[in-house]
Amino acid sequence: MATLKMLLSGSQPPAKAEHSVLTMSDDQIMNIIYATHVHGDEKFDVDSLFAVTENILQRATHLVDNVVLGTKTQQEHLDEKVPKASFNPPSCTLKALSCEMSCKAPGEEIAHKTTLSILNKLAHYSWDAKAVLTLAAFALDYGDFWMLADLHSSDQLAKSVGILKRVPVVIKRPGLQKYGKAIVEMNNLIKATLEVIESIFELEKLTVYDTKDVPALAGAMDRIPVDVYWAIITVVACTTQMCCITGDEGKTQELSPFAQKINVILNVLRRTIKLAYEQIEVIEAYRKLKKIFQTPSEVMEVFKALIFHKDAEPSLIDGSTNKLVSIDVLKKKDVLFFISSLNITIEEISILKPVYDGITKKDQHKIVWIPIVEHWTDELRKKFEVLRSKMPWYTVQYFSPVVGIKFIKEEWNFKNKPIVVVINPRGKVEHPNALHIIKVWGMKAFPFTKEAEDVLATKEDVMEDIMFGVNPRSPVVIKDDKYIFFYGGKDNEWVQQFTKKATVLANDPAIKEARISIELVLVGKNEKGQDDVGILGRFWDKMESFFFSKTEKKTEPDAVTREIQKLLSYKNESGWVVLSKGSKVIFTGHGTTITKVVDEFEKWKGYVREIGFEIIFKQYHDKVIEVNRPCSRVDIPLGVGKIPEHMHCPHCPRVMETYISFKCCHVDGALNSLH
Repeated sequence: MATLKMLLSGSQPPAKAEHSVLTMSDDQIMNIIYATHVHGDEKFDVDSLFAVTENILQRATHLVDNVVLGTKTQQEHLDEKVPKASFNPPSCTLKALSCEMSCKAPGEEIAHKTTLSILNKLAHYSWDAKAVLTLAAFALDYGDFWMLADLHSSDQLAKSVGILKRVPVVIKRPGLQKYGKAIVEMNNLIKATLEVIESIFELEKLTVYDTKDVPALAGAMDRIPVDVYWAIITVVACTTQMCCITGDEGKTQELSPFAQKINVILNVLRRTIKLAYEQIEVIEAYRKLKKIFQTPSEVMEVFKALIFHKDAEPSLIDGSTNKLVSIDVLKKKDVLFFISSLNITIEEISILKPVYDGITKKDQHKIVWIPIVEHWTDELRKKFEVLRSKMPWYTVQYFSPVVGIKFIKEEWNFKNKPIVVVINPRGKVEHPNALHIIKVWGMKAFPFTKEAEDVLATKEDVMEDIMFGVNPRSPVVIKDDKYIFFYGGKDNEWVQQFTKKATVLANDPAIKEARISIELVLVGKNEKGQDDVGILGRFWDKMESFFFSKTEKKTEPDAVTREIQKLLSYKNESGWVVLSKGSKVIFTGHGTTITKVVDEFEKWKGYVREIGFEIIFKQYHDKVIEVNRPCSRVDIPLGVGKIPEHMHCPHCPRVMETYISFKCCHVDGALNSLH
């Protein structure tokens, strides 16, 4: 605190504190400079002033390079910024600032004190205006000096004025030999400081965007006052150095610490602006895409706007030939956009292969894989190539962030899990995620539109479609007149007990006499009673896909959907059972309650012939669960698409509570290595 008080008062600190200004933290500087700032409304044409200042310094620094370094480049190639015709320069303010900076002794502490004095004079101006006014005051003198140097040998007036400005001291051979290196160092620092202020200007102009949309701006805008401080103190130090050189008294202002600071700031600003423009491009692409989808155009144009930056050359890889092709192959086609991260499994890729085989015959539908990667690396490129080699359809080969990533995430609810968006030839979305219906019904869901899904949704006989492909080695044959117990669970003992008891029930004379055929299908267990992860994964994936497909609708869930919801709530329980007649789901139950119904078969078997097996079984089960009703829980993976705002319990009229949980079973995860 003592050091800061000395800095504010202007008193000289001990010699050991000489570099305290350069080692102050951003927070310390912020605390000091904010005391000088008033949130006023001092208005002037800062853009025009900066344009003129930039013109002066670009030509002056170019002239210095020619004089000191002996370069012969012409100034014609320099861009000339044009101020407004009505621009009225703040001449008095510039002269006051010039006087404030001139003829100061070298030293960081004096430069700091001068900077605070300037900030106090400019208290009512915005931060970028403070920087521009200070730089303009410097440019007035610096430009004047080097203009006189340029005209010294050809204009008598310039020669006479130049003598008073001590121009010959600098531009004559002894002066150039003595101060040439210092002049070049100062000139380069002026160029860097000009770019810092230009970058601050650019950031200020980007504040029209919300920091929620362009997060790169959030921290950057907070740093601007500190960046302005360093820009001003650097200009002050350069002014002092110029005075030292023209005074020729053997004194110099050390500029290298300021150069280090300015170059660090400049690199940060460059990165920030680059990132901000990348984020703005995403925002603009999002707005453009929303507009395109409100007034659809050709699918190829939609695809181009969705994926590629404006300067990119759009192309695709044809997985069947491994060759680059034009995106014209999508023209007038129905396109299935398969969108995923690189963390997909061979299993997930294989889901689309029957669809690809089916649509290839007619050539009207195309599949395009769009990999979503925000930051590409060499390792991810290798992973992409391996995954791509497994896909016979088209692939986007574009190692830049997908320009429409915000649109894909927000409008199509992409959350790193694969989705399939179906777009017709006019660029209209026919299905925001057809992957669920593809998983359950495959090519039966063709052409994968909402209309096709609505037709399938009316079907009650879903078990054949769900079980298809679950266990390719031992497919289930489903007959319409046969009852089937599909069952499984975490508890092997329960599984064994249910198998025995249900087998006894199926072979009971009362069942045989009623000519009822009952089959048992154990899901997801191998011969040793161990879980078959692949089979279980496919079974539950298809059940979830069926359920999510149904819950996306606004209508109340039908009986089958409620039964599947119940089943999903038993997924991690000791046991579960689905009773179907043929492919039609009759009902589902928890292992505990179903076992009790089977155990008490003697109490209700007399009603089997009278009212029917499925009816009496369900009625007796309803009676059992009135006494023993377990909690109902449905886990919905985050990346499946649009999650329902609320969900009714399948067992009672209440709305289920919402929780967030995290899970890892160490299987069926991201594809880390492929061969």
